[in-house]
Amino acid sequence: MPLPDFLIAGVPKAGTTALHAALQPHPSLFLSAVKEPKFFLFDGPPPRHGGPGDVQTYQEHVWRRADYEALFAPAPPGTLRGEATPFYLYDLKAHERMAALVPDAKIILLLRDPVDRAHSNWTHLWIAGLESEADFLDACRAEPARIEAGWADFWHYTRLGLYGSQIESLYKHFPREQVLLLRYRELKDSPAVTLDRVCAFLGVETGVLSAIPRENVNRHVVEDNPVNAVLRRLLRAGGEFGHRFPVPARLAARGPLLTLLHRKQGTRPVTTPAERAELLPLFADDIALLQDVTGARYDDWLSVDRHAKAG
Repeated sequence: MPLPDFLIAGVPKAGTTALHAALQPHPSLFLSAVKEPKFFLFDGPPPRHGGPGDVQTYQEHVWRRADYEALFAPAPPGTLRGEATPFYLYDLKAHERMAALVPDAKIILLLRDPVDRAHSNWTHLWIAGLESEADFLDACRAEPARIEAGWADFWHYTRLGLYGSQIESLYKHFPREQVLLLRYRELKDSPAVTLDRVCAFLGVETGVLSAIPRENVNRHVVEDNPVNAVLRRLLRAGGEFGHRFPVPARLAARGPLLTLLHRKQGTRPVTTPAERAELLPLFADDIALLQDVTGARYDDWLSVDRHAKAG
């Protein structure tokens, strides 16, 4: 039965969706229609509890092997099959499952400055109305209690950015020549060159792909005011209990609330020097490990005043 030849395995908020979409037009590649099947995250069905919206997300997991194989059944003969689930790198147990089922698969990783990645992650959930903490640092401080309570991986703002220990684990299950490390900024600033690197790594024709789709950047600004507080409470309540209702009913209820919440547009905030100064100590040792494990340099991530575009 068909299984993937390659996996875009990390990391969230670092361009995996853009890379998945950019590779789809290549005639020698087949990307699953489901962008994040999350098959290797669990041995059986996913949990039925978690943070706001988690259970609804768990309902979307493709966890049965027959369903996972069916994703790749439409692949034309001779094409390489792949999928993108950016949580595979973070989940160390997933490394074991991947190695057991697809030991020859090639692994593509997109890494992003861990503080900027965490901030983008928090912004995503704040704009969606699911994050209750209006302050990014407060949300990071709440992370240990949320993890203890069983909230899903996407709420692990800082721990998702400990790439050194994650890649060290991955290398225990896959040889280095099967793993391609890229930076988020490389894909954004030099898409043609980066896509050629990916194609060469996969062993398909280069020079075919030259651009990534325009990013669907959310320009909404959600202020912390009384009206928005009510809207966010309603959206979080929907995240807690919405899984009990049919999808059309959930969307019908959620849509107007999001429209009201997103009534103002503006420039997305970036991390401040103060935020970086508080969070960088969480990552310093792991960045050193990442450099030791990969042989690449990531010193620029350690700068407090580093502009967010350096990713």
